[in-house]
Amino acid sequence: MPTSKLWGGRFQESGSAAVDAFGASIEFDQLMATEDLLGSLAHVKMLKKQEIIPANDADQIVAGLHALQDDLAAGKLTFTVANEDIHMNLEALLTEKIGPVAGKLHTARSRNDQVATDFHLYVKERLPKVIAAIKDLQAALVKQAEANVETVMPGYTHLQHAQPISYGHYLMAYFAMLQRDVERFEFNQQHTDLSPLGAAALAGTTFPIDREFTAKELGFAKPYGNSLDAVSDRDFALEFLSNAAILMVHLSRLCEEIILWSSFEFNYLELSDQYSTGSSIMPQKKNPDMAELIRGKSGRIFGNLMGLLTVMKGLPLAYNKDMQEDKEGVFDAVKTIIPALKIMTGMVETATVKKEQMAAATERDFSNATELADYLAVRGVPFRQAHEIVGELVLKGLQTGVTLQEIPLEEYQRILPTIGEDVYHDLQAKVAVARRHSQGGTGFEEVKKQIKAGKKLLEVE
Repeated sequence: MPTSKLWGGRFQESGSAAVDAFGASIEFDQLMATEDLLGSLAHVKMLKKQEIIPANDADQIVAGLHALQDDLAAGKLTFTVANEDIHMNLEALLTEKIGPVAGKLHTARSRNDQVATDFHLYVKERLPKVIAAIKDLQAALVKQAEANVETVMPGYTHLQHAQPISYGHYLMAYFAMLQRDVERFEFNQQHTDLSPLGAAALAGTTFPIDREFTAKELGFAKPYGNSLDAVSDRDFALEFLSNAAILMVHLSRLCEEIILWSSFEFNYLELSDQYSTGSSIMPQKKNPDMAELIRGKSGRIFGNLMGLLTVMKGLPLAYNKDMQEDKEGVFDAVKTIIPALKIMTGMVETATVKKEQMAAATERDFSNATELADYLAVRGVPFRQAHEIVGELVLKGLQTGVTLQEIPLEEYQRILPTIGEDVYHDLQAKVAVARRHSQGGTGFEEVKKQIKAGKKLLEVE
């Protein structure tokens, strides 16, 4: 039997219910209903301005679209698989409201530029929210760093004690990572802030449209310069997912350390009860489940990125139905990364820092070995030789249980006569941290500079 589809003029048979369901995207692209109505309003206003359709028809369409906006806000719209996607569903609903004149809305446009416009608007509207959520987390890190400039803890390489550092310095490292995330998402805005509307199916249109008008009406910086590119570009979505994946790497790394540090063995942090859960069988348990979930959700974001890269990698210009698969991953990323950032912010703000435990971990761990090597180097011992000497002292200390700060002065002076009592001062963990005052280092004054710079970036007084 003939198809009843809006595009069905040249078809004599309808697809099966299974084909309709498989090809439909309304289940997920209804999330762009708001954007689709905005795009249609801009388009019909342009059609009126350019006298492409009669003013009275345009006014009826505008009124109908406003009515649909009200219905959408009230939760009164019902979408069907039979109408495939959000564009055709809304056109069908508009036709129900105002009659056949609704069909004039599609003059000089295609679903190809329509969906691209909707998708741009969707990402464009959410990018500032993502950036704001990252900055909230940065603000929480700065606040905790400021409270812990002189909190000394072990710094790690290979998860082995390396050198003592400031906990504030550690927190500002994550601030720096997140700042790069902010900058990536800000750059993403440039490629999102382009209007595909008016590119039509792929080649533009013979109607005297005004693409600058619709771009301005929708708040875009400018229209795409090439109609083929306008309907086939999904770089902005790939950038969003790539940026989201890198962001989740950073969150996952921080979560991994929170999970380790809240364990009995480390005991550096205690998470607030608000961000922990218990066990159904073990009464003593306090599990860092929110940190584990954020760490785990990184996988779905990586998958979304790989999914879209795979969809796009072999597509000829211009639009292909494969590109219907471009949205769900982005929608999922948005609903994953913003809550993850908010949960992470809360965890950082409310965690209890166990300063004494952190400091105690630097007392007998030989993480001050580099300080002793530097001490010898300053007194003329070639650093490689100093490294070897200290390495031997560490080995002996591990065998005897004697730390570097417990070695008698006479023994030190047998190695180098010019070693004085000041060596014990330099071997103190807090002193070792404070003395590392090279630019960007863990010295307390340098950490304060990092915090000041961070506040300036956040415009926090």
